[in-house]
Amino acid sequence: MSPVRVLLIDDHALFRSGVAGLLATQDDFEVVGEASNGQEGLELARVLLPDIVLMDVSMPVMDGLEATRRIKVELPYIRIIILSISDSDPNLFEAVKAGAQGYLLKNIDARALYGALRGVVLGEAPVSRVMAARLLDEFGRHVRQNGAAALGPGADLSPREKQVLEQVARGRSNKEIAASLDIAENTVKNHLKNILEKLHLENRVQAATFAVRAGLIEKPPAGPR
Repeated sequence: MSPVRVLLIDDHALFRSGVAGLLATQDDFEVVGEASNGQEGLELARVLLPDIVLMDVSMPVMDGLEATRRIKVELPYIRIIILSISDSDPNLFEAVKAGAQGYLLKNIDARALYGALRGVVLGEAPVSRVMAARLLDEFGRHVRQNGAAALGPGADLSPREKQVLEQVARGRSNKEIAASLDIAENTVKNHLKNILEKLHLENRVQAATFAVRAGLIEKPPAGPR
């Protein structure tokens, strides 16, 4: 199997070098390019067509949120993971709305980083439970201010799909969901694929916010994932 192609977009050269060095120790990852701002990153993404982009939020010329929006419009299959120095970053909700598949802290250790990236390839969303709780809090505030949209598509979900969606909203991985519901992990993946298609959503994090809006869960438990 070909290694997962990763593009690093961060304005700190030392940080990029450190991440590139870590990924170079793993046979299943290949850093195909580095960029120091969102504009450079967008241009490289068009040429290199990476599988995953690790994207900083605060950068000169073009920030990570705008770069994420533009990449997802032009190259929607690319999975984008936002990097931040704080789990209280107010850009979390905007990053998800822009299409980011995950959101990681820069102080993550090497083993957790490898696991998060491998999970993204499998369709999982690397968001800590603490950060998931903040995301859902922000979503709830947004709904209270602007009014919840009609929940029409949710009516099409089967009882099992609703169970899977609830587990996703609690920040659980496919493996954890499979164990909890006593079903195969591939079955979980198929249910999740159907859920995203029925709800016209792009990723697990957006599915989690829908679960809160639909009243399937109030808030995921806080604590490290």
